[in-house]
Amino acid sequence: MEKPSTLTAATSPIKTPKTQEELEEAKLIRRLQLMMNLVMQTIAQDSSLSVDDASQMIADSRNAALAMFPGKELAYDLIWKPRFQRLMRERFRIM
Repeated sequence: MEKPSTLTAATSPIKTPKTQEELEEAKLIRRLQLMMNLVMQTIAQDSSLSVDDASQMIADSRNAALAMFPGKELAYDLIWKPRFQRLMRERFRIM
């Protein structure tokens, strides 16, 4: 006898994009994640980077993110801004 499937949010399969629009959005999201991770790693690891240079990188990455996803300022402010603020505090001892 076969058991009924009991999937929870933690065990459910990841929804794969089906339409061309969903595929494009998934591609943009992945590109954004890669870009933000690259900026964060550069700031964290480049010892020759100044506070001004790091701040400019963050500003440029924000502009690029908003160019990719227009009108998503709130999402950026909720997701990426706190991460960059924490990184700047840790890296440059900024309060």
